[in-house]
Amino acid sequence: MNTPNECPAMRLDTLLLCTDGSEFSEGAVREAVRIAKRCNSTLYVVSVVEVNPEFEAHAPALIEKAEKETREHLEGVKARAEGEGLRCETIVHEGEEPYRYIVEEAERINAGTIVMGRRGRTGISRLMMGSVTARVIGHAGCNVLVVPRAAVFECRKILIATDGSEYSEKAVGNAIDIAAAYGSEVVIVSVAAGAPEVKDAEALVKSAREAAEKRGIERVSAVTPAGAAYEKIIEVAESENADLIVLGSHGRTGLRRLLMGSVAERVIGHASCAVLVVK
Repeated sequence: MNTPNECPAMRLDTLLLCTDGSEFSEGAVREAVRIAKRCNSTLYVVSVVEVNPEFEAHAPALIEKAEKETREHLEGVKARAEGEGLRCETIVHEGEEPYRYIVEEAERINAGTIVMGRRGRTGISRLMMGSVTARVIGHAGCNVLVVPRAAVFECRKILIATDGSEYSEKAVGNAIDIAAAYGSEVVIVSVAAGAPEVKDAEALVKSAREAAEKRGIERVSAVTPAGAAYEKIIEVAESENADLIVLGSHGRTGLRRLLMGSVAERVIGHASCAVLVVK
């Protein structure tokens, strides 16, 4: 059943799904099709066959084989999507630095959200790796939803991570919009590195909690654990059985570069649920 009131909150009207055909992409494929069906989204599916001039010159047959397999995989995804009544377009690129093609396609189609797995194939024929996911998040102008292969995107309980940075403030706002649209339960977490930061963390979760309650979100809790940020975020997500973590692409200690912040990268690497990185 389509629930269009939920979808603007997450910018889900146009989705760009990135897949390499591996088991690591299956969660992203499955959930992108489910989201597109729920929101009546237009779904674009992209794969990048990673090659370089030297490999292209010495192993053209392998490249041709990889491209054929990629197109067959995308046709299978398209058939899946069209079987659900969706509009779906497939895109294949071939070249170095796959993330650049993904980011360019997201800009071309004005994607609201990119959906991808957290890692891809390994070896010469890889199409996406963990570093590609990180670079897509760093360079894309839109939000990125990272879906581990076993994760299910439900938004029943959302964990919001905040450290008071510009990026996390955007994440808080987006997460509250999503929770209000889905009727989600919300858990807000701000991690203090040590005792001197506890008061700041408490002030941050209090502010986010008040913002959530003003939007009519009834089930809101907040925690301010002390320790390593990514470890505590993962611990809270697991103990609370969250099915979505929302955070910013960079935190207060992140450099202003087009790379993903270390906390976001480690949360994505360890989380068992979907992670929405807000840009």
